[in-house]
Amino acid sequence: MADTPEIVIVGGGTAGAALATVMARAGRSVCILERTLEHVDRVRGESLTPWGVEEARRLGLVDLLRDAGGHVVPRLVVFGEDLDPQIALSRPIDLSNMFPGVPGALKLGHPKICQALDDAAVAAGATLLRGVSRVHVTPGELPSVCFTHDGVTREWSPRLVVGADGRGSAVARQLGAEVYQDPVHHIFGGMLIDGADGWAEDFYAIGTEGNGNYYIFPQGHGRYRLYYAYGLDRRREFSGPNGAKNMLAAFRLASVPDSEIIANARPAGPCQGYPNADSWIDEPYGPGVVLIGDAAGHNDPTIGQGLSISLRDVRLVAEALEGNARWSHDIFVPYAAERRERMLRLRVTAREFSKFRCEYDKAARERRRIALERIGRDPSLAAPFLVPLRGPDELPDEVYTPAAWRRLYE
Repeated sequence: MADTPEIVIVGGGTAGAALATVMARAGRSVCILERTLEHVDRVRGESLTPWGVEEARRLGLVDLLRDAGGHVVPRLVVFGEDLDPQIALSRPIDLSNMFPGVPGALKLGHPKICQALDDAAVAAGATLLRGVSRVHVTPGELPSVCFTHDGVTREWSPRLVVGADGRGSAVARQLGAEVYQDPVHHIFGGMLIDGADGWAEDFYAIGTEGNGNYYIFPQGHGRYRLYYAYGLDRRREFSGPNGAKNMLAAFRLASVPDSEIIANARPAGPCQGYPNADSWIDEPYGPGVVLIGDAAGHNDPTIGQGLSISLRDVRLVAEALEGNARWSHDIFVPYAAERRERMLRLRVTAREFSKFRCEYDKAARERRRIALERIGRDPSLAAPFLVPLRGPDELPDEVYTPAAWRRLYE
């Protein structure tokens, strides 16, 4: 690229490539700087819940994700150690009626999501540079970004630099952003499997049994992403040479029909675990720089909001840019305010969900048993569990508070 682009985006993952696509389609000159030469499976988010699909629809990205192999799942089934599996199957949560035109959740491998969005950005006119290293951003009303690509060091002064470089963002550090983080509560691990033909592909499953909280996400054609939340004392069990074998064994579940099909499948990617802790940045912007996606702080992956959060970020930042002729950093004040409240609501939900689903002692099992009985008598008490599906602003304000959870079992 001979001329300095208007927008330089550091990071070609979901958030960065989605923003590049949207802005290039709007006629802006955009360049993505991506560290990797190809996207590989690192056990990242692979689920768009209905509110995230709605964000993708509003951005004009749903069709390309479906064309890349996105698997639409219209139902969610919640299993549990104190619930007859057949009863669980008889009362699924319908995901197809939560937003007009949204048929359910969308499941797709993270490398495929990133590649599809990268390709769309390039097709729209953006430039993608891969294998970039030594990126340094200097904030300012006219920011600068210095980087090395193909052995050549370049320095540009675009109108805007976007930090979309994920957790532990270098751009966030260079901006001087203050990062906050919750304590680690548990480990959230995952693995991709193939060969689970015959297990359901029209719903995804979650539940708690024994010493783990499990998730089974179909991606079509016998491929599933498994996620498993477990205590810090079990971290060695799911790492090293026996990690994948132990992960599969954990899915021999009495609470899930035909779980042997899942447990007997073959690994199709790494088995990895990450601390669940939430992180957040209250002011994800500065002179000439704005942060999006995980670079601006990430939600506890236990409730699966990462992709949806990223797409909301993209929409709000794109709207700010297209709605203002002058790109001073104060145009991002509304984005930061909305994100601050959004992440707070999702953080409260994730904390309470983790305490409810991802603790495994006798007291925790009793809380779940009491909650199941109370929900049976009054289904409205289950409203907090709809937050990951409906998002941070579709339900009454009270649903996003700890009090809504306490009513389940106190």
